[in-house]
Amino acid sequence: MTETEISPEEAARLDAEARSILIGNDRGGYTIPTAGLYPFQWNWDSAFAAWGFSTFDIERAWLELETMFSGQWEDGMVPHIIFHASDDGYFPGPEVWGTGRNPPTSGISQPPVAATLALKIFERNPGAGRERLRSLYPKLLSWHRWWRDRRCRDGVACITHPWESGRDNCPDWDVGMERVDGTGVGEYQRRDLDHVDASMRPRKEEYDRYLAIIQFGRAHGWDQTEIVANGPFLMADPAMTFILIRANRDLAEIAGILGGDGGEASAMADALEDGLSTIWSDEHRSHVARDLRTGDFAPSVTSAAALGPLAGVDGPAREATLQRIWNAVPFGIPSNDPGHLTFDARRYWRGPTWPVFNALAAIGLAGAGRREEEARLKAETRALIRGGGFHEYFDPTDATPCGGRDFTWTAAIWLAWASPSAGGL
Repeated sequence: MTETEISPEEAARLDAEARSILIGNDRGGYTIPTAGLYPFQWNWDSAFAAWGFSTFDIERAWLELETMFSGQWEDGMVPHIIFHASDDGYFPGPEVWGTGRNPPTSGISQPPVAATLALKIFERNPGAGRERLRSLYPKLLSWHRWWRDRRCRDGVACITHPWESGRDNCPDWDVGMERVDGTGVGEYQRRDLDHVDASMRPRKEEYDRYLAIIQFGRAHGWDQTEIVANGPFLMADPAMTFILIRANRDLAEIAGILGGDGGEASAMADALEDGLSTIWSDEHRSHVARDLRTGDFAPSVTSAAALGPLAGVDGPAREATLQRIWNAVPFGIPSNDPGHLTFDARRYWRGPTWPVFNALAAIGLAGAGRREEEARLKAETRALIRGGGFHEYFDPTDATPCGGRDFTWTAAIWLAWASPSAGGL
């Protein structure tokens, strides 16, 4: 047996463990990412959880998405956290966000992968999913319109808080975060360091700035127009843009499946694709995050570049840059260029490889017919999970498991993609 092969017995054991993690993190209609560190429902985590559930419990998969959309705001935003139950083991909790929602939520969103994964869940069992998808469709469309109206600027998708990107402390945000004044946020107690070594988490000065952005939003009643116009942070996000292009194309396909017209969703995708020149950097030979207040590009190329194929966007120069970054490590796509001075192999999104992000990139590779690269990415991700378990993320240089244990979305992508029993994308 070669290093990349896996025995049926080991595959069955890991499948069972992954299912057990999803069931163990189920809180009755929604799934937490992991106990202790993340005790609530997170937006894109839940979409991946649903994909994982669909491999063995299709009804539970749809329920996950429905519960996620139960927190949708009247303007269409789906918040990045829904605080279904009280838990003082997490900071910042609902009292810090102060959104006045019931159930309480945060005041920002997260990458809209739900349409893409809802389509995959439907395709797994169309008979069981058609009416669930029909019910979900108008909520998805409303959310995508929110992205178009509230977060698309200069032709591309932008974020108003690093957490909105899902890639919290990525070097993509450094140029924007430098301008955020976190000195007046007051005293607070982080809870994440009770669960994970500080060397694997964002630094205190970053948390100060995260809180300053939240305090601005709260002070302005979470008025999204004001936040975009005058908030302390506004950056164009290539990963978000690629995700939203793909999500709009998938939403258009969903409309067709349901007998409707997908023209509006297709138009939203086309507009974003037309705007990609806004985030193209000749210096970096890639699409790169950009501060929309100053025009400055981020310092390095990150794993955001790996999602170009997800959007169906061809780019030989960007792909060559990505291949250089990917080839620099043996385990998955690193979240930051290993050759850049900002690279930190174990600190959250400043270098580690994330199995869930690898899976998202693999969807793009498979769709582009790049099967050898998808197989390579699957083999590297499989090796991480086989050797280190279902952790949140991993050191891409030596496969050390990092972050939270028994992590929902790592278990989910194992079942839906990385496992030998998963089938093809």
